[in-house]
Amino acid sequence: MSSDGAPRIDVPASATPEEAAALVAAVEQFLRDTAVAVEEAPVESAWGRTARREGVTRSASWDAGAADLSRWG
Repeated sequence: MSSDGAPRIDVPASATPEEAAALVAAVEQFLRDTAVAVEEAPVESAWGRTARREGVTRSASWDAGAADLSRWG
C-alpha cells in the first residue's frame, strides 16, 4: 500500500511497456471486480422526515373509541 492507502503496483524493470500496461490493467480489473459494493441509503420522504422531526408515531397515545362521542350526534 502507498502512503495514501491506495494499492501499490510494482512493475518489474525488465517488463516491456506493453507488459507493464497489461499487468496494471489486470490488477485494476481485479480490484474493480472484488471491491465491496456500497449500499445507498434509502431515500426518505419529506413526510417521514417531518414526522420523525416532530416526534409523531404511528399509533396515537389516546384511544378515540373510549371517548364520549354521543355529543357529536
